[in-house]
Amino acid sequence: MPIYEYKCSKCNKKFDVLHKSTVLQEDVHCPACDSKENKKLFSSFSSTSNNNVSHSDSSCQNGSCSFPAAGCTSGLCSLN
Repeated sequence: MPIYEYKCSKCNKKFDVLHKSTVLQEDVHCPACDSKENKKLFSSFSSTSNNNVSHSDSSCQNGSCSFPAAGCTSGLCSLN
C-alpha cells in the first residue's frame, strides 16, 4: 500500500496516511483536528537500484545530506 501525504485545510497540519489507492480523499481524517477537509500533496521520493542511489527533488543532490550514513529518508534533510 502506498503512503499518501495530506495537508489539513483547517489546522494546516501535514500528515501521512498508509492506505489503498481506492480510499476516497473525503474519508481521510486529520489526526490533529479530525477534519475531513484535507488536500492530497505531491511527494518527492528517492529510490535505490543496484547500489546506485538516485534522488528526485532532494536536497541530497547538492550534498547537504550525509547519505548513505543517514540518508534523506531519515529526516535529516531539509525535505521534512
